[in-house]
Amino acid sequence: MTAVEFIEPIAHEEGVEKATKLFADTYGTEPAGVWAAPGRVNLIGEHTDYNAGLCLPIALPHRTFIAVKPREDTKVRLVSDVAPDKVAEADLDGLQARGVDGWAAYPTGVAWALREAGFDQVKGFDAAFVSCVPLGSGLSSSAAMTCSTALALDDVYGLGYGSTDTGRVTLINAAIKSENDMAGASTGGLDQNASMRCTEGHAIRLDCRPGLTALESVSQQEFDLDKYGLELLVLDTRAPHQLNDGQYAQRRSACEKAAELLGVANLREVADEVNASADPAAALDAVLAKLPDETTKKRVRHVITEIGRVDEFIKAFAEGDIKTAGALFNASHDSLRDDYEVTVAELDTAVDVARANGAYGARMTGGGFGGSIIALVDKGAGHEIAQKIADEFEAKGFNAPRALPAYAAASASREA
Repeated sequence: MTAVEFIEPIAHEEGVEKATKLFADTYGTEPAGVWAAPGRVNLIGEHTDYNAGLCLPIALPHRTFIAVKPREDTKVRLVSDVAPDKVAEADLDGLQARGVDGWAAYPTGVAWALREAGFDQVKGFDAAFVSCVPLGSGLSSSAAMTCSTALALDDVYGLGYGSTDTGRVTLINAAIKSENDMAGASTGGLDQNASMRCTEGHAIRLDCRPGLTALESVSQQEFDLDKYGLELLVLDTRAPHQLNDGQYAQRRSACEKAAELLGVANLREVADEVNASADPAAALDAVLAKLPDETTKKRVRHVITEIGRVDEFIKAFAEGDIKTAGALFNASHDSLRDDYEVTVAELDTAVDVARANGAYGARMTGGGFGGSIIALVDKGAGHEIAQKIADEFEAKGFNAPRALPAYAAASASREA
């Protein structure tokens, strides 16, 4: 059997050095600086962000580094370590939504979004990207790219938003707009908030209700795995992963229609009522009875129960009740599989093998339809469980998975 690959994060110095070298080799000059933003993994609270719900992400130690130099004109030139010999170009002058194709849409879209928001001082830039956040893994390589770009542009153009948590919300909004409107990828804001607002050793409890201040929307929750002798295994299934093929948009649309039928602005309003009632199960049944078809009922049941699981997980983990925390991981995955129908065979297999080999709980994380799973396991058990999953994948003819060592890392920052 083939040994499973573990993707280690790039060290700070190495990331700076590689991004600077790629920039200098490509453009024949030195960058103004290097910035980096992390990928993320969501512990629990999946497909709840666009329903004004709750999520619980951590930032990964795996980061995307960007070396940047501002330009006097409106041209954007971009290069990545994925294809170091190809420079993508765009122009911000007269740029419209969806006006840039391919991966270049993400960073270009950030500058476009900032200009759309009234920051006329933002002009063109040259950039070089180096990343160890695996692409297409459901660990938000796209948010790592847009958030590192937003922080870099904030710095080089002196916008002054990157230094405070409240200010970063402005940059997050530009990153979200870039993904939604320029790249055409649906995103509800979980990924960008995690990349810009997480702190080391903590998950953030992200409340996505509209109208909340930065202070109200995020609270830091201790997530110290060592304290309980645990590790978090993240395993990228490498199943073909595609979020912009309409599936994500279909789920979002179904939730919006259900909220309309129930006469509420969003499903969070219903979730709060159900989860606070004396008999949540009966209250949920009463809500579902108002919905017209089985598919809509399933989608709504997932969202309402998943929002409830977030605070239950926070409480269980804080109290060291790892058995309950793991059971909540399991319930989340089962709901995403059966009610939200966003898992695939690789995700379900990986979760089943992890559970069968001693994980306290395991679940898919991210948008689904491919991507990654997470498992709460005893410290030192991650490699062995990852190998067992890899062996099962080989037996079933799936792509070889790869694993990542994960802990709660820091948010986006200037590196050099």
